Amino acid sequence: MKKLLKSVGFPILIGLLTAFSVLLIKPEFGGISEKSRNRLIEQSARLFNLSGQASYSDAVKKAAPAVVSISTSSLSQRSDSNLPLPQRTSARITPEGSGVIVDPEGYILTNHHVIQDAARLMITLRDGREVKASMIGTDPESDLAVLKIDLKDLPYLDLVDSGNAEIGDVVLAIGNPFGLGQTVTMGIISATGRNDLQLNTYEDFIQTDAAINIGNSGGALVNAYGDLIGISTLLFSRGGGSEGVGFVIPSNMARFVMDSVIKYGRVIRGWLGIESQPLSSSLAEAYGVSTKIGILISGVYEGGPADKAGLMRGDILTGINGQSTRDGRKVMNMVARIPPGQQMTMQVLRDGKEIELKAQATTRPKIVN
Repeated sequence: MKKLLKSVGFPILIGLLTAFSVLLIKPEFGGISEKSRNRLIEQSARLFNLSGQASYSDAVKKAAPAVVSISTSSLSQRSDSNLPLPQRTSARITPEGSGVIVDPEGYILTNHHVIQDAARLMITLRDGREVKASMIGTDPESDLAVLKIDLKDLPYLDLVDSGNAEIGDVVLAIGNPFGLGQTVTMGIISATGRNDLQLNTYEDFIQTDAAINIGNSGGALVNAYGDLIGISTLLFSRGGGSEGVGFVIPSNMARFVMDSVIKYGRVIRGWLGIESQPLSSSLAEAYGVSTKIGILISGVYEGGPADKAGLMRGDILTGINGQSTRDGRKVMNMVARIPPGQQMTMQVLRDGKEIELKAQATTRPKIVN
């Protein structure tokens, strides 16, 4: 059998490689577009790069042009009362942070805290162009904001699936720390799914040891191939400097927020109307279940979707639409991405019996934390 595989498999492999090479050299033979051809070249380079990378310059060349510096201006009052009123008010322009162009139409993602209370927003591209930005919308609950600039021939980065990012992956943080100008730092992904920092309402941070300093906020976190996997948002520091603990909003959350802001002017999130707590060892023992089976429902908002569906305090929620629900914060993030009006199926354990309940997501009330 091994001899057969060697005698038949090797020629097939050679044939496939030959056909692939012809498609790259003569794409018209296969009817593939120039964009598809370039993507095939990039993917094949990744596939056959078995020796590891000694430099990440290609990733930087791909990603860096799309990372911008953001300066904000706010009105300041001069104390000299002898001056005419118009002269007592002046605009103070300061470099605040970074942003990433994520669309050829000029949409930029950054942090809400970077542009909060700004009277004017100025964008500086890596190629030296400066332009005023308009505000499309912000989402304080995820600390994201969407801006737009009107320029031609803009570099941009697509938001790739951050769900493919793994602990140990090499990443590069690109931004404008301390107003020095564009800077690149390197590290690895230290953790994913960090949602217990209690900084934002919705958290699903990628943690990295790539240096993220003041001014990097809103900048890009890219993988070793220059793909945008997140928006840098904050650093954990006791002294104001980088200590190897930085947090990044993953691209999947950023895409959801951006699409909603562009479409509606704000983020529209689904809401279920529950309060929950983890299944501790003592609680799991009392209920006769595993601690990993789901979350304990500790409260149900009266008149909310869960209440109308029949979910009760003391139930154990084990899944939503077939996805496991072992973490209350992740459940909230999961439900938030379900469009209001869309039905969801809840898998529930009640009195030792498995049941299913149907609920219709509604818009999350502003008064709910």
